Parts: sequence; C-alpha cells; structure tokens
Amino acid sequence: MAFNLEEETIMKKIKIFTLTALAASCLATSSCTKDFEELNTNPNETVAATPASLLAPALHDVVTRNNNRALRLNNELMQVHATILDSDEIHRYVIRPGESDYMWNNWYLQRTNFVDIYNGALITQQKSFMGIGLILDVWVTSQITDMFGDVPYSEANKGRDYLLQPKFDAQETIYKDLFAKLEEANALLAANEQMKDNEKAIDPLYAGDVVKWRKFGNSLYLRLLMRASGRPEVNAPAKIKEIVETNPGFYPIFASNEESAILKYTTTLPLVSAFTNMRDYDFNGSHGLTEFFVNNLNAMDDPRITRWATLFGTGYYGIPSGYSPGNIPDRQSSYHLALKNEPLLGNIINYAEVQFILAEAALRGYIGGEPKTYFDRGTAAAITMWGVEVPAGHLAKPAVAFDPAADFEAKLEKIMLQKYFTLFFTDFQQWHEYKRTGHPVLPIGPGVQNGGVMPARFRYPVYVQSLNGANYSAAVAAMGADDINTKVWWNK
Repeated sequence: MAFNLEEETIMKKIKIFTLTALAASCLATSSCTKDFEELNTNPNETVAATPASLLAPALHDVVTRNNNRALRLNNELMQVHATILDSDEIHRYVIRPGESDYMWNNWYLQRTNFVDIYNGALITQQKSFMGIGLILDVWVTSQITDMFGDVPYSEANKGRDYLLQPKFDAQETIYKDLFAKLEEANALLAANEQMKDNEKAIDPLYAGDVVKWRKFGNSLYLRLLMRASGRPEVNAPAKIKEIVETNPGFYPIFASNEESAILKYTTTLPLVSAFTNMRDYDFNGSHGLTEFFVNNLNAMDDPRITRWATLFGTGYYGIPSGYSPGNIPDRQSSYHLALKNEPLLGNIINYAEVQFILAEAALRGYIGGEPKTYFDRGTAAAITMWGVEVPAGHLAKPAVAFDPAADFEAKLEKIMLQKYFTLFFTDFQQWHEYKRTGHPVLPIGPGVQNGGVMPARFRYPVYVQSLNGANYSAAVAAMGADDINTKVWWNK
C-alpha cells in the first residue's frame, strides 16, 4: 500500500472537523446524550498507531523529500550541478524565502510521527522502539536546526495540546538535548530487546536488527558532535574520544558498509524513490554536472563517475557554476537517468562518512591514531559502497593520496573532498560541512551574488512571522537578522 501521509493528514483533519461540527450541533439541541462519544467510536479502530506502523512511512517521507531538495537546492549550492536556466539563481547564492516552507513543513510533520513512535513505545515499554524513536527524532530535528538555527523544539509538535504558538529554543539548548536523547537511545538499545517478526517485516532500514539501529544512533552522534566541536560549552572532543577510544564497547558505531543507514529504494510501492515519477528532463535535463564535480572525479580517476555521470562524447565534462547572467554554458555531462531509481540515494549516514569523521577527529587531536588510516579506509569504502572496485594504486594517486607531511589545511581539504563525494544526495550535509570547515574549496564564479559568500542558513518561512509573530521576533532578536548570512550557533 502506498504511503500518502498528506492525504492521511487531510482525512484526520476532516474527521476532527466533522466531530467538532457534530458536537456543536449537540450543544444546540436536546437530542444528543452523554453517550455521544461512546456511540460514535468505531470498535474496530485503534486509538493510536503502533510504533512499528509509523516507522516506514515517516522514514520514507523524510528521505524522499530530502532527496527532492538535495536535487533542487543542495546540489546546486554545492556545485554538484549547475542550472542551464538563467532564471534559476541558486548557484549564484540567491535563495528566495519561499524555499523554506517545503522543508520546514515536512520535517516538522514527520517529527510528530517520530515523537509518537517514542511515546507509543513508552506506553508499552518497548525499549527498542523507544530508542529508534529517539534516534529519528534527533535526526530530523538536527536537520531543522542546522538549516534555520533557533527553532521551536521544546514546545513544538504539541498541536494536540493546543500549543499552537511554540517558543523558539536556542540551537545550543537543542543540541544539548539531542545529545541527551542519543545517550538515552544507546542505553535503551543496549538491552537488545528483539522485535516481533511482524515488526521486523515493516522495518525498512534494518529489518529489526536492533544492534544496527544502535550503531546508527552512535554514528549520528559522532556526526553531530563533530558539527558542534568548535563550541567549547558542549566539550564535544571529549565525548568523541569516549565513544571511539575510552568506552567503544558501550558506543558501537558502523564497522562496515553493510551497517550503513540507507533506506534502499525499490521500484515498487511503497519504497519508491523521490524521482521515480519525475520527468527525465526535470531530473537531468535542465542542469549539467559542474566542472568542480566532474574534474575532481576525473583527476582521481574515481570509478564512481561511471555510476553518476553521462558521457559527453568520449569523456566526462562539466560546466562552470556561478556563471554571469546571460552566459549560459552548453550542458555536457549530466546525471545518469539510472539514478532516478538508485537504491543508494536513500543514504542517511554511511560507514565511509564515519571514517572521515574519525580522520578529522584524529587530525584535530580529539582521538589517537593516524588520520591517514581512517582516510584510506573511508576512501575505499565510499567507492565499494557503489558496487565498483577500488582501482589498483588508487590511494597512492596524487589527487587522492593523504600526505601526513602536508599542513593542516591541505590535509583537511583531502578529507573533506572525499567526504563531499561520500555525501552525494545526502540531504544538505555537503552544505553544512562546507559551512563548518570551508572545505572542500569551491571556485566562485563571476555571476555569484551575496558578496561571494556561501549562505549560512535559510530564512524562516514567511507564514511563521504572521502565525507566531511574538516568538519569531524574539528568536530573531536573539539570533540576529532573519537573513541567509546569519550564522547558526555551531558555525560562529
């Protein structure tokens, strides 16, 4: 059965409206009785959805919508592709306010379902689903706050309690609570409470493997700790060291590609790709892969280019990003149409990304070991994850090789360039990592606006200003202007 959560939401609203209207009618007449609620309750309908039944549709919805906006926004900002439509200015750092609504609305919608997974499991004391609900809540919440900064959190997703104008929480406060939730999730999943067979069958990520869910949570923990590692008030480096070195037995992380959190799409409902029904032109006809993207893959002789890019003549060629208005380049290599149904585009966080996190942690002195060890492991895993072999001598190629004698910035550039390709079509992670580190270094085209500065965030949705004006104004006063250049807490 297809998951259509928007239709489901509409039906719920219709039901609420109908019951409200009937109740109002009841107050106006003498024919209704105190037994109204009992008589109008469907004996075959469950009071609330089970945690297991919420998991697949909510997870699928977030991943597919993330893919949609990765194609539209992230991949153009981060020079994976550039448009050949002169009116589309995202590659020139022009982000219109209306871009915010889609992400804000859908992330918050599905956060409600992830919170419900936890709350439902809390009632039935299903530790595994409590842990899963917490992990997914952290995952989607991190996307909201990383995109916008201070956002509704502690009072958010409480419409059932008629809390319709939630306050905005500071990103620092949100991050500290996300870390606490991941700690709780790890402890809950440590009990290794097994799912029932029917629950395993509808777990689209790990088919009920609780150990892998636990590794997902702790790997996500490393991602967010590294993101906040520049802020001394959370002491992220110490926690990274504890997870990796001091107490790794209690904090298992991904140990192979097979453990990666990837919602693998199929070509049949319900787990279809965001692009399955998209016109070919909309997927790869109105833009071309960039010089930055293609030239780096060519320089490394990276075999993933055969999976991602079309040939232009006998080779792979890109177009400049940020070109001046009116100077539209001729499109050359573009996305393979096979990517429209590619299972690996359902990536959430993978083993190779974790290895690059560890390489950076070692480079910064947060953990022991050689950064090169983690770098080489991540580089190889990122290639094999795509079903292609690592070419002979690949790790020794000048464009690939990690040089321990190089300076800090050169070594960080190597790590982040490989991480950039590992994050292919992974929501907005390339963008967040670039904002945090300034790597990989991207060329700035002559047509780029915004002073040539990469946007730091997206504006809040316009309707939030009118529907929650007082709290919006307080958030803007605390954070700074509601502007694409206002940096979020971890980026200051």
